[in-house]
Amino acid sequence: MIDLAPYAAFIVPAYAVSILGLGLATLLTVLAWRKAKARLAALERK
Repeated sequence: MIDLAPYAAFIVPAYAVSILGLGLATLLTVLAWRKAKARLAALERK
C-alpha cells in the first residue's frame, strides 16, 4: 500500500474541500429545484 504520511497534510484537506463543495452544490441544486417546483405550481393555479 502507498505510504500517504508525507502527503496526508495535502490529501485530507483536498478531499474535505471536495466533499464540502459537492455537498454545497447538491444542496443549492435541491433548493433551486424546490423553488422552481413551487413557482410552477403557483403559476398552474392561476
